[in-house]
Amino acid sequence: MQEVQIRHEELGLTNEQVIEMFETMLMARRLDERMWLLNRSGKIPFVISCQGQEAAQVGAAFALDKNKDYIAPYYRDMGVVLHFGMTPRDLMLSAFAKEEDPNSGGRQMPGHFGQKRNRILTGSSPVTTQVPHAVGVALAGRLQKEDFITFVTLGEGSSNQGDFHEGANFAGVHKLPVIIMVENNQYAISVPVERQLGCAKVSDRAIGYGMPGITVDGKCPLQVYKVVKEAAERARNGGGSSLIETVTFRLTAHSSDDDDRQYRTAEDIAEGRAKDPIISFEKYLRETGIMDDTLRAEIEDRVMAEVNAATDYAEAAPYAKPEDTLKYVYAPVDGGDL
Repeated sequence: MQEVQIRHEELGLTNEQVIEMFETMLMARRLDERMWLLNRSGKIPFVISCQGQEAAQVGAAFALDKNKDYIAPYYRDMGVVLHFGMTPRDLMLSAFAKEEDPNSGGRQMPGHFGQKRNRILTGSSPVTTQVPHAVGVALAGRLQKEDFITFVTLGEGSSNQGDFHEGANFAGVHKLPVIIMVENNQYAISVPVERQLGCAKVSDRAIGYGMPGITVDGKCPLQVYKVVKEAAERARNGGGSSLIETVTFRLTAHSSDDDDRQYRTAEDIAEGRAKDPIISFEKYLRETGIMDDTLRAEIEDRVMAEVNAATDYAEAAPYAKPEDTLKYVYAPVDGGDL
């Protein structure tokens, strides 16, 4: 696993860009924390958390071209979709299952991201189905001679599903411009990683698909940015697909319906919190002189103002009308617009 120290200047990133990366990570964290509070107070039905994985998500997203690439995110990828154009309001509308929810009009559980204008492929409830979806979009792009790559994410538990193997194999055989990124947070719900894999690393499986496999420290956004940027350039230049494994910690239970104290030790949870990627990235920014107390406070205030505004708007927004139950499911009888 690549854990060497790296500076943002070596990657061609400006001070302003790494501050934006930090702010996006913090926005994902603060939105997630707010959603847990709303869930526990009975205001929203479900949370599936991104906490601990923000560095991997944001580092990868910044390495892509958000103006032309397609993404097929999995349910924890709040950091990815924020960078690609979803707003805090969008995400809160989804959490509250309101009519204006851009993902599904309040029809699906939170985490089913989908937004056509930002090239976010709609997620399906069965885990890992996004892999063949992303591969199919990449094939369509090639057939239509379009210049984009697709980026798809999943958890390490999902890498044991048939959809993962079929999608990765097809991408490898046809050398499609796809980046498959596994966010290894150590647990497939309650099953630890050592009981999921027969190999040492998820990336070891790449050789079977004829593509490069890289394992990287998912707690460092700069490390993730580097390997995803290299994979993106390789894909754009006809070099085919890549399998990237980002090693992270899951800082919460699997979801708001799970009690991870039943299968995790206090020491395990403490270890993850000691390596919180937001804290470590803030430390880097301070050590390099990019961030001081004043800027940190400004970012926190700006983020919380957006979180509060998004929460207030979404809570007050109307639910979908009962008569809209079949909207987007069947074509209208009069042949009008869907």
